[in-house]
Amino acid sequence: VNRFRYIEEIKTNDKTLLQLSSEIIGTLPEDYHARLGELIYALLPAGSVSGAPKKKTTEIIREAEMDERGYYTGVFFLFDGEDLDSAVMIRFIENKGRGMVYRSGGGITTKSDPAKEYQELIDKVYVPVY
Repeated sequence: VNRFRYIEEIKTNDKTLLQLSSEIIGTLPEDYHARLGELIYALLPAGSVSGAPKKKTTEIIREAEMDERGYYTGVFFLFDGEDLDSAVMIRFIENKGRGMVYRSGGGITTKSDPAKEYQELIDKVYVPVY
């Protein structure tokens, strides 16, 4: 882990949001070019989406949600033959045929404050349209 849980500021029209990220560097097997999708898939769902323990929380999420996630909370990446940049799609706009759907979410724990979690949800779904 080159950088663990570093914070970047994202400025919007009326406030500044904090984005938490980590940078991971590693050595891949020689045939990774042919298996890139397989390697990424093995990491899913991202821990920031599933929480822990991963197996049980993904079962609970699947039971609780009324709609298929599709690409939402999946991973997209750009690979130029040498460097791989990727991100989890935690804020996502999708054309569902019946209109555009904006998805966002957050994690709740036993220590969560409901009022603060709701405000965080409002902050996350704000889309700065100019």
